[in-house]
Amino acid sequence: MTTESLLGVIDLIGAPESVSRARGYVREKLGGEHPALDDVTLLVSEVVTNAIVHSDSKNGGRVTLALADCHDLIHVDVVDAGSETAPYVSGDLFAEGGRGLRLVQTISHRWDVYEDDTGRTVWFEVKYKRREGADDVSVPGQRQPD
Repeated sequence: MTTESLLGVIDLIGAPESVSRARGYVREKLGGEHPALDDVTLLVSEVVTNAIVHSDSKNGGRVTLALADCHDLIHVDVVDAGSETAPYVSGDLFAEGGRGLRLVQTISHRWDVYEDDTGRTVWFEVKYKRREGADDVSVPGQRQPD
């Protein structure tokens, strides 16, 4: 049986301390034993950092983080106010910055950017393998079927 579950949505302030709050939120929602925890935490950290540093959400604006478990992958949306320049993967492997989206491109199953008049969403999906013999991955705060 395929199940999809919204794990949670959190609004963050466009400030550097929100990056650690986003990482903690991922750990809380996925749980310490989730097979995708490390990859999702790393990529959320990179994308939220980009939103805070490069978008119009910096300096106290709003960044929204949403997590969903789609049976064999975790779907993540990071929504910010957008900016004049679009996010891109840096071609220079030795540049001081620009590696965040390269990590997203390398680690995620797929990712993209959606922009409209209200802002920008950078989304990605991280595949994971359910533990053998487990019908479901236990997610803290998620009601388990009777």
